[in-house]
Amino acid sequence: MKKLFKTLVYFLLIVLGIILVSVIIFNVYYSVLNNKAQKELLEAQVLHVDGLQFRDLNKNGELDPYEDHRQPIEVRINNLMQQMNLEEKVGLMWHPPIGIEDDGELQAKPGLMSPSSTYDLVINQKLNHFNLFTVPPTHELASWHNKLQHLAEETRLGIPITISTDPRHGISNFIGPDLLGGNWSKWPEPIGLAATRDSALVVEFGQIASQEYRAVGIRTALHPMADLATEPRWARINGTFGEDAQLAATMTAAYIHGFQGDSLGTTSVACMTKHWPGGGPQENGEDAHFSYGKNQIYPGDNFAYHLIPFEAALKANTAMMMPYYGVAVDQTGENVGMSFNKEIITNLLRKQYGYDGIVCTDWGIIEGFSFLGYEIVEAKNWGVEKLSIEQRIAKVIDAGVDQFGGNNHTRQLVRLVQKGEISETRIDESVRRLLRAKFKLGLFDDPYVDVEQAVQTVNQPAFEAKGKLAQRKAIVLLKNKALTNDRKVLPLSKGIKIYTENINREIASNYATVVDSLADADVAILRLSTPFEPRSGDFIESLFHQGRLDFQASELSHILNIMLHKPTIVCMYMDRPAVIPEIAYQSQGLLVDFGAYDDAVLDVIFGDFKPHGKLPFELPSSMKAVEAQKEDLPYDSKNPLFPFGHGLSYD
Repeated sequence: MKKLFKTLVYFLLIVLGIILVSVIIFNVYYSVLNNKAQKELLEAQVLHVDGLQFRDLNKNGELDPYEDHRQPIEVRINNLMQQMNLEEKVGLMWHPPIGIEDDGELQAKPGLMSPSSTYDLVINQKLNHFNLFTVPPTHELASWHNKLQHLAEETRLGIPITISTDPRHGISNFIGPDLLGGNWSKWPEPIGLAATRDSALVVEFGQIASQEYRAVGIRTALHPMADLATEPRWARINGTFGEDAQLAATMTAAYIHGFQGDSLGTTSVACMTKHWPGGGPQENGEDAHFSYGKNQIYPGDNFAYHLIPFEAALKANTAMMMPYYGVAVDQTGENVGMSFNKEIITNLLRKQYGYDGIVCTDWGIIEGFSFLGYEIVEAKNWGVEKLSIEQRIAKVIDAGVDQFGGNNHTRQLVRLVQKGEISETRIDESVRRLLRAKFKLGLFDDPYVDVEQAVQTVNQPAFEAKGKLAQRKAIVLLKNKALTNDRKVLPLSKGIKIYTENINREIASNYATVVDSLADADVAILRLSTPFEPRSGDFIESLFHQGRLDFQASELSHILNIMLHKPTIVCMYMDRPAVIPEIAYQSQGLLVDFGAYDDAVLDVIFGDFKPHGKLPFELPSSMKAVEAQKEDLPYDSKNPLFPFGHGLSYD
């Protein structure tokens, strides 16, 4: 036994030694890499010409046309491109994530959210487009942004950084508020904005969100989603404007107008509208993030219907477009993912619609995401799985795409050009589009933000109040009727005794007396969410609400038992349509929210705010009806429980 124990101790010491040596090597490697990178940096000076100030971005002591804001943008682009080498051009074409230290410092080592150190990414790999995931509070975020821009300014040509983000203003958000972080004003999800039917409100939301983004240096919105929610099981419905093409078109245009204004300029946040040409008609509702959901199908022959909101986005001058991962089965001559499909990008988007803006792939189509050698997320390379990384890159560029989201394979792309498999002329086409956006946004002239002003801007009281009002406007009243007669039960009288589930007790006590026992209550108030099937795949899959829309027997039994004993008001958060015929029948008041705090819901229930939202999708009557409907057709389930557009009021 002693010998075994001694052997085990030696083994553990060896393992600890290996770990310690690995950590030392890791730290030394990135310390050397960062130091080597920083030796290439030069401080940019300020030039004074004709009483004006300019940044000497290439450090030559002269005012080059690309540094001169008085010059036409195309002149500035031409001048800069003449000075760029191939590596710098290729660096523009990748858009990976970047990490931030909690204290707002630049990341000196790789992290879960970043493939390398910030110094390596910006200086060695010459990247200048990044997207954010987890972020620190406003002050630290704005401070980090300025440090990042200063680092970029010190590179050979001083090309500024463009920062992007997925939506951050929803209460739930698709990938979760805890993961994204920040203290933004909180609004209903886009599906809730559609429920308001108020395009002016959507414009106002875009203007406010744009101000908050710009305050901390975010200049590209990886949204809106112009996809149509014609397949009720699809996991991404809460990011859409519903299943009706005309409603979605109106809201998409309003959204872009709010973020960008009439045209892209120095006060804009550029919108990357997604997911061209419509990611909603997913086979059986499974999502194209995963191999089992790669197919988009059109059993109703309704491909053109899904283009309508994107046509509105084009008319609204969206700065960028993002294709989806999915394969539009048998809609073109090649069944491959959208970004690999030349008929979808070049023939349809570029030629038929005349689009000359930026096209950026969805994230991770060339290679999956790995951390310390472990694949966290699989690549979404549907239809081209057997191609090499270089072959995939070449196919995407040949399809007409300008930029690769999420991945970072600069060396491979440089090698493809050097081998003559991709022409530098073709690279220049994309570089010109990417630079044009940077110049229009004013990043070359002043990319910095005022840190203290950022703190005052983000979630300021006026913005917070607007978001809260929108939460209330998005709530839909589906039913208001006692079981035994036609008497309306809502709004409730204040001061009654209520039993609650999934509602903050302290907040509820501002409206009524909250009791612990159902038997002591006059009314029960329940907050519920649309059911889903938990999946046990990779990290991303755990974030998706997919599969069934109805409650399992044990869940439903508990809810119905409450309804059996007390008059019950239900408010259900719907990130997707729910199948709830029993709940609809037994409840006396039934409401739907699309991202709302408890006080917003209770304001409607107790009459402090009158509901007037309308359903942005139909609620099917059964899972059988869901399974029988066609993925590409709107409002086509048999005998829906509540039709598209349903919504009551207290008037």
